[in-house]
Amino acid sequence: MLVRVWDAPTRLFHWALVACFIGLFVTSQVGGSAMVWHFRFGYSVLTLLLFRLMWGLLGGHWSRFATFLVGPKAIWRYLRGQGMPHHGVGHNPLGALSVIAMLVFLALQITTGLMSDDEIANAGPLTRYVSSTWVGNATYYHKAIGKFLLLGLVALHLSAIAYHFFGRKENLVKPMITGDKTLDFAAPSARDSWSDRSRAALIFLVCVGLVSGAVIGLNG
Repeated sequence: MLVRVWDAPTRLFHWALVACFIGLFVTSQVGGSAMVWHFRFGYSVLTLLLFRLMWGLLGGHWSRFATFLVGPKAIWRYLRGQGMPHHGVGHNPLGALSVIAMLVFLALQITTGLMSDDEIANAGPLTRYVSSTWVGNATYYHKAIGKFLLLGLVALHLSAIAYHFFGRKENLVKPMITGDKTLDFAAPSARDSWSDRSRAALIFLVCVGLVSGAVIGLNG
């Protein structure tokens, strides 16, 4: 049966995050005037993360944290090949850990970026509110640690996609484009009506307003 797994807001979030991540990495390598866009991509990621946090509580069935976050016992059973059928619908237990790790380390990278200073021409808006020790530590983490941790998580994510595609003959990318997955057992579909999408758009606009207001206030 055909099941709507990923609602439109979740799919748009995913691909927008991919685009912003690429933008962040490219602008960090180019430097110079590109740092203006580096900050813009950073603020965009912060907005997306805030939206995902809210949508993880209010979104479609398979996008909710309560649906895919499981305990150690469930993870162990999944690793032993004794996972429940629904573990293969949305994020499986290992995929859920990867998602949470990505969100946490992205949030940490954005936070340290806001407190970083390259001592040349670019400084995050929080640098004026924290001590020089905090600025130094945040800058070091942002440049020397956090970036590579995120690249490692991305590599792990892509490796998992490749493993499922070539090893298990399962395409994980297609459902994130179409939203649907064909299953051989009954499973609930995520709500994805226009009213749900409108609600997501309203939540996103609230997130844009919160981040924009904070940025203006910090830079004011």
